[in-house]
Amino acid sequence: MVGISSRIGIAILASLLLVLPLLVACNGDKETPSTASKPTTSSESLVAYTEEREPCDCRSENKNLYFGDLHAHTHLSFDAYAHDLRVSPAQAYEFAKGAEVALPPLDAEGNGPRMVKLSRPLDFVAITDHHEFLAEVYLCTNEDSSAYSSPACQKYREGGDLSIADFGMRLAALSPVRSEEICGKTGTDCYETAKEIWQTIIQNAENAYDRSSNCTFTAFPAYEYTGAPRATNNHRNVIFRNAQVPELPPSFFEQPTEQDLWTELNQTCLNSGNGCDCIAIPHNSNMSNGNMFMLDYPEGMSIEEQRDIAAFRAKMEPLVEIHQYSGNMECKNGFEGIPNDPLCDFEKIRGSDFDDCGDIPGEMGMAGFGCISKYDYIRNVLKLGLLEMLRLGVNPYKLGIIGDTDTHNGTPGNTEEYSFPGHSAITDDTALKRLGSSSMTSNSLAVYNPGGLTAVWAVENSRDALFDSFRAREVYATSGTRITVRFFGGWDYPADLCDNSEFVSIGYQKGVPMGSDLRTIPEETSSPTFAIMATKDPGTEDHPGTDLQQIQIIKGWIDSNGLEQEKVFLVAGDTDNEAGVNSDTCQPVGEGWEQLCTLWTDPEFDPDNPAFYYVRVIENPSCSWRQYDCNSLAGEGSELPEACSDPTLHKVIQERAITSPIWYTP
Repeated sequence: MVGISSRIGIAILASLLLVLPLLVACNGDKETPSTASKPTTSSESLVAYTEEREPCDCRSENKNLYFGDLHAHTHLSFDAYAHDLRVSPAQAYEFAKGAEVALPPLDAEGNGPRMVKLSRPLDFVAITDHHEFLAEVYLCTNEDSSAYSSPACQKYREGGDLSIADFGMRLAALSPVRSEEICGKTGTDCYETAKEIWQTIIQNAENAYDRSSNCTFTAFPAYEYTGAPRATNNHRNVIFRNAQVPELPPSFFEQPTEQDLWTELNQTCLNSGNGCDCIAIPHNSNMSNGNMFMLDYPEGMSIEEQRDIAAFRAKMEPLVEIHQYSGNMECKNGFEGIPNDPLCDFEKIRGSDFDDCGDIPGEMGMAGFGCISKYDYIRNVLKLGLLEMLRLGVNPYKLGIIGDTDTHNGTPGNTEEYSFPGHSAITDDTALKRLGSSSMTSNSLAVYNPGGLTAVWAVENSRDALFDSFRAREVYATSGTRITVRFFGGWDYPADLCDNSEFVSIGYQKGVPMGSDLRTIPEETSSPTFAIMATKDPGTEDHPGTDLQQIQIIKGWIDSNGLEQEKVFLVAGDTDNEAGVNSDTCQPVGEGWEQLCTLWTDPEFDPDNPAFYYVRVIENPSCSWRQYDCNSLAGEGSELPEACSDPTLHKVIQERAITSPIWYTP
């Protein structure tokens, strides 16, 4: 293992690289000089545009780093509106660029005491309002609509959990139907209204998108498909590459299974011949009771038919959301036969006492009930993908890793622990509410977190460049922090790569980046080598970022007996660096690293066993939003809620980045 820490080596390396003024101008604060890429200013062939726009001034063949959020809701979503949110998609995009928005409670003029603003703008966003009930919300809240005075609409306008439940129960049906009272006998009223709202969604994304050569911000047309049969999560965010989109894409009402969703999107978008392209991103598998990823081929289906379904899934769903406000879905301890990993306890919405689904999926996960499957967690899904590769010759779960917020405040990217305002309008607008119990589920609201971010290595900040990286899975998730991570795999990296100013170029030339398959093994090489460089989130002047503690590589593989295996390797840093945080002040104690770099060769590699490798970068301990809220209440002299003394609710956390894997197939 070769390592570079922040103390002296990085300072010297960084100072030498600062002689590249174009590099700094191109990347700004997005990455430290030692991990930045060679700038490119004229090679338009780097991106194949599917729409008219100017090439970006800032572009690189070795990719730039962009942070964004591909999962955020506004007042168009039925649950957000019912909780008094009035932030529009246009306002949400402006918020992502750095503008303030007002969160409820609001007065008659729309003003309120809670003004929120990002500490740092985002580079890209997709607003993913629930496609289901777009029309119903409009018809129930527009006095000119024919449905406005209906009992169903009157009840919805009362707001709160009960109005949401009336709508939401329709999403738990196996054969969902719309409200005849609101949509009419044929549903035409809702269909035509939804088409009009969909056009405004597209236009809002167009208005927010910077098509100039400045490339300051990218907005994607998108929506959330919100199926929840038997109250289990089957949600997907559908992200479109450009403004060439279907007249009205499918919701759960039209296509009640994920296969039906993929089929219609494939027919009306990917095979439309007009340049339309899209992906579906599953999220919150931790609420799916094993349904989202557990294999379920119809009885009697041939291997060839199963192979086609697996390939279709891989085509339509190249990414998965691993972290958001409703929990972290990397892994979970407590399953028989799976080794304990202490860092898997991070941000879980359900405790250690649970029923294992085994081979039979359960139900009611959306309400915090029912069994939990090991395949509700992505590390195990990746191993299942290796098994399917051996069985079918196709890996349906070759998934790139992203993180998002799922905010229902119209505030994409608002992930700072120290200023967390909640996620759902008036339901969690105060510290006491956030630390209290939920009225809709068995969960405490305090199990939630500010959410994550999606990090993308892309040639430039344009729709086409970012979307290319989505499909290539050159992406990673963070728990809300802005750690920079480079991850390459190959067979013959030089031992001094971490000292080389061409780290990134050599990483690409001699290997592959995160999200890729290792190239064919050379005869003279016995094991793959992985190059990782991680740099701490610099934070802001008022709130500096947290030092790094360690880099781990997580390996999953199928052994010679056909069994799933996994192992965690510490490859840089130190788990016992004695770093901590003062809970009373939330000031860090001890030191870590500004940057860590290493080369690691798998000491247990077997060329006959398929495997994947991904990187987990861990920060030093820091205060969670729970500690900040408990401290604020203590400072006011308020009686502290039980959550402040509940040991199962972590007040101190370790933020992290989780990369897309690199796969090895014999």
